[in-house]
Amino acid sequence: MHQHLMMKSILLTLAASLTLSAIGSAADKPLNILVLYADDWRHDTLGVAGNPVVKTPNIDRLAGQGYRFTQNCVTTAICGVSRASIYTGQWMSRHGCKGFKAFQTPWDETYPGLLKDNGYYLGHVGKWHNGPYPKKHYDFARFYHGKHWYETETGEKIHVTQRNERDALEFFDKMPDDKPFCLTVAFFATHAQDGHPKQFLPQPESMELYKDVKIPVPVNATEESWNRLPKFFNEKNEGRNRWHWRFDTPEKFQTMMKNYYRLATEVDSTCGRILAELEKRGLRENTLVIFTTDNGYYHAEHGLADKWYPHQESIRVPLIIDDPRMADSKNGETNEEFTLNVDLAPTILSAAGIDAPKGMQGRDIAPLYLGGVKEPWRSEFFYEHPTLQKASFIPASEALVRKDYKYFYWPEQDVEQLFNIQKDPHEENDLVNDPEHQQVLVEMRKRFKELKAGVR
Repeated sequence: MHQHLMMKSILLTLAASLTLSAIGSAADKPLNILVLYADDWRHDTLGVAGNPVVKTPNIDRLAGQGYRFTQNCVTTAICGVSRASIYTGQWMSRHGCKGFKAFQTPWDETYPGLLKDNGYYLGHVGKWHNGPYPKKHYDFARFYHGKHWYETETGEKIHVTQRNERDALEFFDKMPDDKPFCLTVAFFATHAQDGHPKQFLPQPESMELYKDVKIPVPVNATEESWNRLPKFFNEKNEGRNRWHWRFDTPEKFQTMMKNYYRLATEVDSTCGRILAELEKRGLRENTLVIFTTDNGYYHAEHGLADKWYPHQESIRVPLIIDDPRMADSKNGETNEEFTLNVDLAPTILSAAGIDAPKGMQGRDIAPLYLGGVKEPWRSEFFYEHPTLQKASFIPASEALVRKDYKYFYWPEQDVEQLFNIQKDPHEENDLVNDPEHQQVLVEMRKRFKELKAGVR
């Protein structure tokens, strides 16, 4: 009897040891990476962010399971440059992409390149916008953007967001079982189809959405706000030109915004299906999921449309991270620290157990939700945007961004602006000539030059 009990004890100890070993082995596996990357989608185009109209139940659920950064910003608010900054973890001044051409950073110093070199199965679906498609660097590559509707080889018409979904699900079918994966789903929505009179072309089944809703008009979507912009903003400015395309009558504003929100809800639905597929395959518990976007968007604020300039509407974007390493007690929490698009590359590499190259300028943000931040977090950052075509079309802009004040600099015109963001969140009252703010201006001007020099 004594021997029987001893043998049972040994077997139980061995079983427990094997179980702990299996758990440890699972925990030691490199995390899979899923980046859900939408387009032209600012920080408040989410139900969970307080938007009273748009329906985004799947992304809202992701935020409830994960961690949402409410002051996440881009260092350059335009598709191509922002994408280059995400891949490289660098400001435009360093990676060298000043529009839509290839960035100059070596591929093996980008997060996709480093993941592939370290055994990841690498996939990209959708928009690229950084020069020639780098198909040779990917195990699974489906590159396309620019239209809302495509025709397949069989003559079927398919919406770009449906195509994103189909290709993402195909990626999961084709990936091997013995490798970690990294998939970027780079949606074209909610980007307008440039040149099309309707601009935003959702799927027919979405047209009942928001049909009887009146979209609130922003408080600074006024002619007075447009007239407060620097004098070199005129009707030749592309932001103003696109405002005429979309927002120059109340009826047009309602039509465009409803279709824009329909595109957003379609992206949300596809995100839900992709996440459900992860769940179905038993991969969710070992996958770092990131939802973010490439830049913000003017919905007629300041009499403008699109992005580019340093206003809050243009530079703030959503960031939700669902990290399996995070404690359950953190689920659904928000964080108001400044995080940036350049932070995603080092964050992804750290999650994969890979050292970030010295040239990466962002910071691993995981300590903000895992704990262990060893240095003070950033309280400010430098923003930059190049001239596109010519200064009258899209002028260059730069800024020093803080939570209390923001300093704008328009280099081609040598024009400065200063805004008290806390008291004037819509950036309507330029304080650059206010005698009471000259000390703030001098200090921010000095710091602006220091940060600008530091990103090169």
